[in-house]
Amino acid sequence: MSRILLTTSDHSRDSASLRYVYPVLSRRAGGVSVGINLNPNNACNWRCIYCQVPNLQRGGPPPIDLVQLREELVGLLRRLDTGMAFGDEPAAAPRELVDVAFSGNGEPTSAAEFPAAVAVVQEVLAGCGLAGKIMLRLITNGSLLDRRTVQEGIHRLGQTPGEVWFKVDAATAAGLARINNTRTKPEVLARRLELCAELAPTWVQTCLFRLDGELPADSEIAAYLALLEPLAGRLEGVYLYGLARPSMQKEAPRLGRLDATDLEKIAAGIRQLGLTVHVSP
Repeated sequence: MSRILLTTSDHSRDSASLRYVYPVLSRRAGGVSVGINLNPNNACNWRCIYCQVPNLQRGGPPPIDLVQLREELVGLLRRLDTGMAFGDEPAAAPRELVDVAFSGNGEPTSAAEFPAAVAVVQEVLAGCGLAGKIMLRLITNGSLLDRRTVQEGIHRLGQTPGEVWFKVDAATAAGLARINNTRTKPEVLARRLELCAELAPTWVQTCLFRLDGELPADSEIAAYLALLEPLAGRLEGVYLYGLARPSMQKEAPRLGRLDATDLEKIAAGIRQLGLTVHVSP
């Protein structure tokens, strides 16, 4: 069986040559994460300018083959269990399986089969003796939280144990349009975030970077803190991270990394709200 080279700088969805399932070394998760890609057609309802998905298009996914998803997940977990999923990554790199995460090449909750897919993953984890031992995560932009089926899937996920990483890259209408190419209003984003936190333990995940050489504006950071403040008691915390891999979007030449000092300054403001913050430059 061929070996899979996992590195923190390459999160290729094709590393295991499977349609729906792929392994990565995740900085934020702190180990090996098995990704569930419900958007194999590279389609998403947002278009974030830092997105690493090549040939990204606007739209939703094709129908999901849940039987194939189950078979791929069982097979990959067995490969990981036998230690066959690593190439020449340095020994210091984290190799422990820490989660299964709905992530992939678009918005996972846009799949009509999302709740059923959560149930499939839970059944596989139970069958492999991993239920309650690793986290089941959803990485989402939260844009479809108003759908009852999405709420059902998130509630089910939260019982696993599971949690949601909810994208909040900006908290002004202009910022959301500029970074995520969405017309979502900040007050709608806040309402959906609050709802998500009621359904499952929820972390905010925020990507920060230089745009045209400029740091995030003070006004944008102030709006971001104002959005989080009334929800602070209901959230698990914030994952604050910078650019680790190159964008595949047309704005890529305009983007630059923030150094750790800049990220920590922003993190300090978030911590003043009483929130736990994990920083990944």
